[in-house]
Amino acid sequence: MGEFELIERFFKRNANQADVGIGDDCAVWTPRAGHQLLVSTDMLVEGRHFLSTIDPARLGHKALAVNLSDLAACGATPKFFLLSLALPTADEAWLSGFSRGLFELADAHACQLIGGDTTQGPLNISMTVIGEVPDSQAILRSGARVGDDVYVSGHLGDARLALEAFRGHISLPQSVFDLARQRMETPTPRVALGHALRCMATAMVDISDGLLGDLGHLLKASRVGARIEWSLAQGLLASNSLWLCPDALKMNCVLSGGDDYELVFTAPSSFRYGVQDAAKASGTPITRIGQITLSEELSVHDVHGQAMSLDLPSFDHFA
Repeated sequence: MGEFELIERFFKRNANQADVGIGDDCAVWTPRAGHQLLVSTDMLVEGRHFLSTIDPARLGHKALAVNLSDLAACGATPKFFLLSLALPTADEAWLSGFSRGLFELADAHACQLIGGDTTQGPLNISMTVIGEVPDSQAILRSGARVGDDVYVSGHLGDARLALEAFRGHISLPQSVFDLARQRMETPTPRVALGHALRCMATAMVDISDGLLGDLGHLLKASRVGARIEWSLAQGLLASNSLWLCPDALKMNCVLSGGDDYELVFTAPSSFRYGVQDAAKASGTPITRIGQITLSEELSVHDVHGQAMSLDLPSFDHFA
């Protein structure tokens, strides 16, 4: 099977709009008046971002989900994506599963594949997503203000828990491991929550490399600090099994685990009821974990209010 047959069989679909689609050297799209474009790119490399044992349908889902999560973090509506694939071989069974998982998530968000590239080589998935927001409504990392509440969507720690089990560092009941693995391999992009927070969140970022690390990026961009209460952050524990784990593992999974693709965001305390309504409307649980401070430092405090000494580095590709 050659490159063009591969694209035709597994990735070409009928375009939803007359001016976009696969088949020309470029896809052409006329943006809507009164809207801004948002563009983000992520790359997934086998052995670095996913294990070789992952089901291809789950990998197709995750490849798009991590990109949609970036759009969610800005409050954007997904519109289109481009996919570039390096493949060791043109494995029909693998391509069938991968494309199925990919398009199931794409269809759920009305996000259309409009181009890309394929080549032979070590398995590498690169994707670019394009979304839109009404003018001046994109939620950036740089808007947090002193006194804002800090929130996190969903739950944290499952992905790191599954990774620790894969590494043989811990032993989990099969049912717990299966759930944690599912969360690691098929994250849920919080697009609906991002939409609902457009007029309330002052800053937002998705959690790909760990809560403290990604929150740190937001704080740096906003030139503020944050005080996180561990007594509140424990509400983010993803799995009941984590409650039975040593405290160090709990904190590692929740505060720096990564690969959760939840959202951490800030909002004025006067919007607490509105933020809760947004969470309910989007069907997404949220947890308030702290507050933005004037000092440009990020601290985590125990149940007695004492700052905790932590050494929890976030994921770094070159560390």
